[in-house]
Amino acid sequence: MILIADCSALVALSACESLHLLDALFGTVLVPETVFREATESEKPEAVELSGYLYGKVRTVDTSAFVYLDAFADAGETDAMLLYKQLGADRLLIDDKRGRKVAKINRISVIGSLGVLIGAKRAGLVPAIRPLIGKIEKSRVFMSPAVIAAALELAGE
Repeated sequence: MILIADCSALVALSACESLHLLDALFGTVLVPETVFREATESEKPEAVELSGYLYGKVRTVDTSAFVYLDAFADAGETDAMLLYKQLGADRLLIDDKRGRKVAKINRISVIGSLGVLIGAKRAGLVPAIRPLIGKIEKSRVFMSPAVIAAALELAGE
């Protein structure tokens, strides 16, 4: 399977030390150059870990293709969607609610960072997701209490 990742979900998974789950669940994880630059900006606490994790996973986007966008799309999301289409990927890793809606308009199959954690628990890769979510909550990543509650319920926690 090919997973294309956007920055926000990578930051969340880095915050809970769970980037390795992406490789275990999906096999091939790739990002466009724009997402790599966003993820590895030096002021981000996760920049060093993300730089190491994303080494060899960066791809150039063919900008001659198109995706439907709204007025608020950022360059990373746009390039991630373009790379998804370009490679015929299986999933787009994205947490941003608006970005997920735009992806669905483009018939792009999405998963979020919490979906990855749920999938990892179901696959027996982690015993529980509550401690991992706790690490995300202590980071600068915001997730709504309703989304967290839904994820915990889906995970049976």
